[in-house]
Amino acid sequence: MSLDSLKSAIPDFAKDLKLNLGSVIGNADSNGTLSQQQLWGTVLSCAIAARSPRVLRELEPEAKAALSPEAYTAAKSAAAIMGMNNVFYRTRHLLSDPEYGTLRAGLRMNVIGNPGVEKVDFELWSLAVSAINGCGQCLDSHEQVLRKAGVDRETIQEAFKVASVIQAVAVTLDAEAALAAE
Repeated sequence: MSLDSLKSAIPDFAKDLKLNLGSVIGNADSNGTLSQQQLWGTVLSCAIAARSPRVLRELEPEAKAALSPEAYTAAKSAAAIMGMNNVFYRTRHLLSDPEYGTLRAGLRMNVIGNPGVEKVDFELWSLAVSAINGCGQCLDSHEQVLRKAGVDRETIQEAFKVASVIQAVAVTLDAEAALAAE
């Protein structure tokens, strides 16, 4: 199980995805915008958020090897908490009644305040998961926190590039698996 086997599974019609997967993850040593922890935490949290068993099985071992136990847990926590927050805040934002925005959320989100890793890393992972889940309010919130912490736009964009490629690979491989099962 590895990035190479995941790349080899991508069909020819999606060659761009194979190339992009190699450039956003495969060249990890030459990636200058994300630290190794930021990159592999983004990879793991996005592989979880993409909901593809194959993508997660292929990428998780490399992410686990590249991350400290604390960062591994924090990346999984980012996917978990944003799975909840993205639905909650996206729904509240999409409802035409603005009064929902004044109501107390009443949901536990303690991990955001104490993720076990650098706050910037957790915010990057949360932003990337929010990109996959399509929550504009969460994207804005995490981007603002990152910018206030001095993170440049190129680094933030790199995180959501990773998210977009992982999501596209997941959709493509899951579709191919479903078609092959017919």
